[in-house]
Amino acid sequence: MNTPRHRLPPLRLALTPLALSVMAFTAAAQEAPERRDDATTLDAVIVTVERREQDLQKYAGTAQAISAEDTRALGINNELRNIQAVVPGLSMANQEGNLEIFIRGVGSANNTELGDPGAAPHINGAYIARPRGLGGMFYDIERVEINKGPQGTLRGRNALAGSLNIVTKRPDLEAFGGYAQIEAGNRDHRAGEFALNFPLGGWAALRLAGYAVEKDSSFRNAGADQTLDPAGIQDEKGGRISFLYEPDDRLSVFAMADVGKEGGTGYPGANIFTAAEAGFSPDDLDLRDVVYRGPQGELDSTNWGALANISYDFGAVVAEYNTSYRDVDYRQTNAASEGILWPGRDVSPRGPGNPDGIDYDNFSTQYWLTLSQSSTHELRLSSSGEGRFHWTGGAFHFNEDQQVGYLSLADKGTWFSGTEFTMPKVNGRSTALFADGTFDLNDRTRLKAGIRRTREAKSRYGIGGNWALGLPGQGGDFATRLGTEGFVPAFMKRPNFDVTGLTSQADMARFLLEGILQHGARDTIADQIGAVPGGGDFGCVDRPDIGGDTIDCPYQSWVQVNSIPSQQFGESRFQFTDWRTGIEFDRTDDHMLYATVSTGHKAGGFNDTFDVNVIPETFEPESITAWEIGSKLSHRWFGRPGTFNLSAFYYDYDDQVFQDLAVISLNPDGEPAGYSLVNRNIGRSTIYGVEAESVTRFGAGFMLHLNALVLDSEIKEGTVGDVRSQNYDAGGVTSLIDLSGNELPLTSRFTGNVRLQHTSELPFGTLDWQLLASYRSAFYLTQFNDRDVVYVDQAGDFVRQEDAATAGFPDRQRGEVTLNAGIGITSLDGRWRYELYGSNLLDNDVSQKALVGSRLNIRFLNDARSYGARLRYQF
Repeated sequence: MNTPRHRLPPLRLALTPLALSVMAFTAAAQEAPERRDDATTLDAVIVTVERREQDLQKYAGTAQAISAEDTRALGINNELRNIQAVVPGLSMANQEGNLEIFIRGVGSANNTELGDPGAAPHINGAYIARPRGLGGMFYDIERVEINKGPQGTLRGRNALAGSLNIVTKRPDLEAFGGYAQIEAGNRDHRAGEFALNFPLGGWAALRLAGYAVEKDSSFRNAGADQTLDPAGIQDEKGGRISFLYEPDDRLSVFAMADVGKEGGTGYPGANIFTAAEAGFSPDDLDLRDVVYRGPQGELDSTNWGALANISYDFGAVVAEYNTSYRDVDYRQTNAASEGILWPGRDVSPRGPGNPDGIDYDNFSTQYWLTLSQSSTHELRLSSSGEGRFHWTGGAFHFNEDQQVGYLSLADKGTWFSGTEFTMPKVNGRSTALFADGTFDLNDRTRLKAGIRRTREAKSRYGIGGNWALGLPGQGGDFATRLGTEGFVPAFMKRPNFDVTGLTSQADMARFLLEGILQHGARDTIADQIGAVPGGGDFGCVDRPDIGGDTIDCPYQSWVQVNSIPSQQFGESRFQFTDWRTGIEFDRTDDHMLYATVSTGHKAGGFNDTFDVNVIPETFEPESITAWEIGSKLSHRWFGRPGTFNLSAFYYDYDDQVFQDLAVISLNPDGEPAGYSLVNRNIGRSTIYGVEAESVTRFGAGFMLHLNALVLDSEIKEGTVGDVRSQNYDAGGVTSLIDLSGNELPLTSRFTGNVRLQHTSELPFGTLDWQLLASYRSAFYLTQFNDRDVVYVDQAGDFVRQEDAATAGFPDRQRGEVTLNAGIGITSLDGRWRYELYGSNLLDNDVSQKALVGSRLNIRFLNDARSYGARLRYQF
């Protein structure tokens, strides 16, 4: 029996311990002796989580801010995903350069042109639609803000799970200054960073900043072909210019432009399927030992953008205009592999005497292209702050144009196959009107409410589907080669994207060949097909399989085009409303209680086009309704300043999108012959938990940070095709699996960290250090939760059943402790600073995402142990 959609009892159960804990802690704080020691104060943390600067202790919600100094000290550097060690409930993984952000189990793993982030990333408040290359923005920053829970009214588009905002250093109007920094570490890590600040007459300023980093991969080439570099080698550089103009107290103009370039060998994953199938647990193997073969992985990405903020105080009303533009040019050739190394595995080359060896001369791989041009415009009007009612209202518009290419090649074989999705025109638009207000009932009680009405539209034109070309030949089989050294896909340089009217074998073969801009040095497909005259027969060809000579023309049956990509048209339009309401009560000047209800949405979309009627053309936006109550307490417990914050929350996650397998073609007997992943609104889940945070400054320069999250998630509805069970002996059919009762992926039941900091004054300067210990309990990487894999035949009848590990699909990540540390010395004049840092010092391998499919269980891992030294000169 299904439980009611609004599952309130868990929330009510959580309220009692929450209220008791707050009351007990408040009583202890009030009973402590009242001592005021100016040398032992706790600095206010200023954030912009509600689109305005405010003390984090005055924000009625759960958020965290990590300063630039702490990110450096803890070795996070430009590895933005490492920040999850500091933030309970935050999960970040990188697949093919796309940073996936999950907060409290909510996010999105759809990296296609039709996907959207579920936790909205920003830089200086400007929305980033394609979160690629965010690490290249992670320098000369002020802080990183993570807002937990849906932000549908405040942040708008796709802030379903919350938001992440990178806040950069703003120009200083008063003083010339800057810094220069160099660092070096393990894995041949070399990096440099600088910033220069130029005041211009006291009313304007300019700031320049830049960085560069090179670092070897944490993955190792465990195969016999040692000419290949492993994936994960970094080669990055970037620059930024910021301008601030404030001639008086009324007008403020801020503008920024930045550019970042990423090179190296691309983002790494490790396919553990064959190792698991051989009986090995991923917990007992080194997942960074990968057997590479074929092409060299390569990454070439450029990400640049500009933004501006103009505000003017008219007295009763403050007007603000925000605009941004971002251009992404991402290209990657995947580093192909034959999985990972396991004890006893033979990785020697295949040959006449070793038929079971590895074919290193196999250039099957994937090519990626993402071109994105996005812009935002926002006009906000707000009250000046006088009176009991404070309000904000305005309009927002977002537009993104994309050109996308994906080509998967299968090198060698009598029958050539591949998959191509090339979309020369993809558009997404979002327009919203919003209003938000706070009314002071009295000096201690405030009511808050907000609403946002959004219209979303998406459209796409292009081609997508399979290449299937048979070249069985005469006199023996001949292996088609495609993708060898020098191969370049055409993508946007295709002469056309129209497949209508292509009926002859010659026309279809020509269309496939037009998808190749440059043939590889040892490719054979063009020679095999030969000339393809308009509407005529195929040309003659040299036949290496029968001695290298041509034979009599024409060939009547040796070429057969079974499949070409189909025409892709797609369009979707949705409207939805987000709202929030809440109450704040100041129990004392230092203690605020709050309760809120808020909603958020993630954009919907449409599926690929196939000649079947069982696939839904569109899928609706996902939605969350979140209830949260909390306490924000600033105290001087036994004379020592600190904060203690506690919150309890409950999410109703509705219209949840699961990727499902659907039949897209039938054979002449009416049996399934082809499958594709489609998006469906077939899920509903609940999430609830309690989060606590404490910061206390002790004597002798010590400060202690404690942060913990207890979380429970459950899928209430969701039956999908099990992608793990594709049985090609039965035509590729899959079984259905009911996910009800499973946990959401990436949701640990407990995450927490302890951070101890210390500062002491020495005769020659200031010594400071900090130690961060983080623990995250076990979690599942997929929605399948290690459930058994059931194989069926084409009639849907049971064939066999295997446990997930035996079938090659273990998906449970065990709990791990992560240890980061840093120590630094600042000279007496404050100009020189020397630092040592280390992250993941225990060198634990943690899978942050799994991509599963037929004979695929690809793990995307955390960053391995990193340590180094840094020298910084401030002027």
